[in-house]
Amino acid sequence: MRLAPATRLLQAPLWGWVVPKAHISARPAKTPTSASEQAMALCVTFFSFLIPAGWVLSHLESYKKSAA
Repeated sequence: MRLAPATRLLQAPLWGWVVPKAHISARPAKTPTSASEQAMALCVTFFSFLIPAGWVLSHLESYKKSAA
């Protein structure tokens, strides 16, 4: 079995895609983010991962019983 035609089939859609250039600036932000805004964003990010994981871990025994 030759892999060359298969790899060409997988790579074919990537040839036609145009990736936009990122707008990266070395200047400081126009409105700097305060420490309280940064803390709030960090808390929301952590809680968005920790609450579902905690839910699953706390209900793990009931998931095991329903699967059996």
